[in-house]
Amino acid sequence: MNHRFLPPILILLFAQITLATGPELVLTQETESGNPRNSEGAFITLNDGRILYVYTRFLGNHSGDGAQGYLASCVSSDYGLTWDENDQPLCPKEGKENDMSVSLLRLQDGRIALFYLVKNSIQDCRARMRVSSDEGKTWSDSIDCMPGEQNYYVVNNDRVIQTQSGRLIMPAAGHMRDGKWHGAADIVCFLSDDAGKTWRKGKESLVGQRENGTRFITQEPGVVELKDGRIMMWIRTDLGVQGVCHSSDEGETFTPIEPWNLRSPRSPASIKRIPKTGDLLAIWNDSPTNQRSPLTSAISKDEGQSWKFLNTLEANPQGWYCYTAIHFTGDHALLSYWDMADKKIETKVLRAPIEWFYSSAK
Repeated sequence: MNHRFLPPILILLFAQITLATGPELVLTQETESGNPRNSEGAFITLNDGRILYVYTRFLGNHSGDGAQGYLASCVSSDYGLTWDENDQPLCPKEGKENDMSVSLLRLQDGRIALFYLVKNSIQDCRARMRVSSDEGKTWSDSIDCMPGEQNYYVVNNDRVIQTQSGRLIMPAAGHMRDGKWHGAADIVCFLSDDAGKTWRKGKESLVGQRENGTRFITQEPGVVELKDGRIMMWIRTDLGVQGVCHSSDEGETFTPIEPWNLRSPRSPASIKRIPKTGDLLAIWNDSPTNQRSPLTSAISKDEGQSWKFLNTLEANPQGWYCYTAIHFTGDHALLSYWDMADKKIETKVLRAPIEWFYSSAK
């Protein structure tokens, strides 16, 4: 049956009936000659029910972060079961090297916001924003989210949030100090209180500091708004766990960074709140080694104080899975992440029933 041409309500019923009880691979963005990497994307549901996925399509002969690349897109008309890919640029490329690390967000005023990094060199990488008032058909001119800054800022894909008060929070890691690139980044949030028209840096930059005063590595932060209004930030570290800290003033200042309860290599984690249940869903590498495998999911019912229902999404011990985007559509979750093999980086998209994440470990 070609369910692409069924009415939306019948598509939904068809999807519920035919879908497997566990995660299902619904898209693999394979690489080819001249396209060695497809990665770091984000999802948004359009008003007509379609799902837009935006990612970076890299060009040339190597797949490094400094390769040439632009923003491309995919669209699903059946709740993520199948995808139509468009290799053409979503908007004009800005970076001398690439535009990458997409976040998509439905603003409280109904518009769609597109955030991405504009990468010019190993010393110059900053975030910009565009908005669409016509469901992604056209996009505004880009807005500088880091005005006046000269740094190499990393903002992971699927990271920007809007709080209940309307503030936009963009967590970032600045790697340049004294004219040199450092692995131990300064962590800061960029903030907007006017739906992205203007931006400013939060009042505090964070560093990872041990009791003896030495720094530990801090990179690739993410944020989520807790039920009590605080902002929880998690951070990639070299401590064998994710780091964590909290803000009571919507990203202006934070408590000191502390080791958290998510065992992790030096690899990013992704966390979002499940609309259906109100719990937090984490996707990360639950590994005692530096290998970014397995790819694991877990649920927190107490705002990150503990995690239950650990399940494995990818288990290949030689795999390399990370940079996950999380999106909820009805009773299902979509997860996109990259899988690196043979010096090529391909994106996979899984579709899983939300209830699966609450099941006993597989």
